Amino acid sequence: MTPRNSGPQTIRVGLLAGEPVRDAGLKTIFDLPAQDDHAQLVPVVGSLPELLALDSIEYLVVDLHSSAGGLEALETIRRARPDVRSIVIGPEGDDELVLNSIIAGARAYLGHSAGPEVVRKAIGVVTTGSIWAPRRLLCRVIDRLLSAPNLKQVTTVEQLTTREQQVLELILNAHSTREIAARLGIEQRTVKAYIGRLMRKTGADNRVKLSVSALNRSLIPEFGTRKTTDADAEHLTN
Repeated sequence: MTPRNSGPQTIRVGLLAGEPVRDAGLKTIFDLPAQDDHAQLVPVVGSLPELLALDSIEYLVVDLHSSAGGLEALETIRRARPDVRSIVIGPEGDDELVLNSIIAGARAYLGHSAGPEVVRKAIGVVTTGSIWAPRRLLCRVIDRLLSAPNLKQVTTVEQLTTREQQVLELILNAHSTREIAARLGIEQRTVKAYIGRLMRKTGADNRVKLSVSALNRSLIPEFGTRKTTDADAEHLTN
């Protein structure tokens, strides 16, 4: 694996190594010019263990068609690096697969027929703290998680510290790990540690469930009185 040097306006995006031909095709996406308000994206191709070992990698493109892809890869990413956001490329027309991908940690889902410009735009959207998926499916994700037994079983949550509340509020406002670190004046690894504590305290194992748990239990007062709506679904999973 031979990552390029990245400057202050550069974001390194991991490409999970699979078939060489498909890898080469995905890398051409990054040859497209960056949008005016987006950072330059630089691809880093490697195996899943290699990419997860790089702290500088916060985004991963996972091709479900690739031998290295699949929902198993998403689960591995979720367990090892819950801060990493995945952009998934997979079959079209399978709502259940899209739902399972989002629940497993995907922040974008694109069909295999998506052109390079669309894929590039979706990656850019994810790196700015938003998601790329049909809103109707996001609402179904929230409904499914709110009715999940493991969320209902936990009725109390260990008290959050002031800093944990600050991190949680920024998560609910769709800020990335990088943005949270900048706003609070702390390192990204410290933010990741706080997110890990929040997950342990709420019984969540990814940001989707953490966000839903925070809203369901009113862990942040100003959010606790709000009902989860179709519009909210866009920032709950960031």
